[in-house]
Amino acid sequence: MEITESRRRDYLDKIQKLRLMDDDFFNKCMEGSTECVELILHIIMDRNDLKVISAQTQHTIKNLQGRSVRLDVLAIDDSGRQMNIEIQREDKGAGSKRARYHSSIMDANLLLAGENFEELPETYVIFITERDVLKKGLPLYRVERCVLETNEAFGDGSHIMYVNGENRDETPLGRLMHDFSCADPEDMNYQVLADRARYFKSDEEGVGIMSKILEDFRIEAMEEGRMEGRMEGRIEGRIEGRIEGKKEGAVNAARLMLQDGTLSLEKIAVFAGLTYDEVKAIAESK
Repeated sequence: MEITESRRRDYLDKIQKLRLMDDDFFNKCMEGSTECVELILHIIMDRNDLKVISAQTQHTIKNLQGRSVRLDVLAIDDSGRQMNIEIQREDKGAGSKRARYHSSIMDANLLLAGENFEELPETYVIFITERDVLKKGLPLYRVERCVLETNEAFGDGSHIMYVNGENRDETPLGRLMHDFSCADPEDMNYQVLADRARYFKSDEEGVGIMSKILEDFRIEAMEEGRMEGRMEGRIEGRIEGRIEGKKEGAVNAARLMLQDGTLSLEKIAVFAGLTYDEVKAIAESK
């Protein structure tokens, strides 16, 4: 389906507001860019010797019962370590049991029949969260298994990390989190991330790719609601209100989509042209 000119302009406006903390934009920026993934891992893991040889986005792993999990980024370095990077704007999406499940399902797919358990590579599950999920005021939380009686590391090679996106200090990690929250590439600290974000915000080809993603979201929303006419009217009403600069129209559209109950807060924020916090406030005021 061809994107209309008015919708194209609306999508361009939305693209300018996207940040690396928005998971779909993050995934697209990381796609095919081992350089970006490597920089992020160097800073978070404090290991400049780490060399990423593969980085897949939206990588799906399924267990024997058919329960699948889709990893935002799965990176492999030259020593065989496997690192899963997840973007989470909602606190509930970064719970301890989800981290455990990601770690376990990665392990379950790493050995072939007959291979020794000692051949299991190190794995890292890294959650980059918009807020301080663990609420201790730290920039980084490293979760390791240990022997409680001796307080010694268990050393099984499984690691979980939480990066606090609220931290914006002048350390390399704080500057990285600034970049993740930044909509304007010109305000970013790290050039490789700025260049990648600029491509999808300013380059004709990159903007076209992002516009197609937003159009797919719009179509998906109509299909999921199974009420194409009503949903189309809501979205068109929201787009017209946004183009005319009417915040009230965007808020009303968000309320309608919240009532429909089929969309996540992140997608409603994208469709309505509002921030995640604005949509969350609308949801909590019902």
